[in-house]
Amino acid sequence: MIWGERLEFVAYAEAGDFIFVPPFVPHQELNALENQPLECILVRNDQEPIVVNLEIASVEELEEVFWQDPHLH
Repeated sequence: MIWGERLEFVAYAEAGDFIFVPPFVPHQELNALENQPLECILVRNDQEPIVVNLEIASVEELEEVFWQDPHLH
């Protein structure tokens, strides 16, 4: 997953991971494995199909962010 105003952040998810993307945050789901299909479930909390395809050039060097579960402290 990459996200941010310039798609400058990256994080990797594995089977069983949950990713929350706040409303109106530019993001893109990507498959990091070229030899395997990407399988994921996308859930939205609104009846309206609010999808806006943006033409944003990603930065050259991404900043890796590690997902943290606030309930596992």
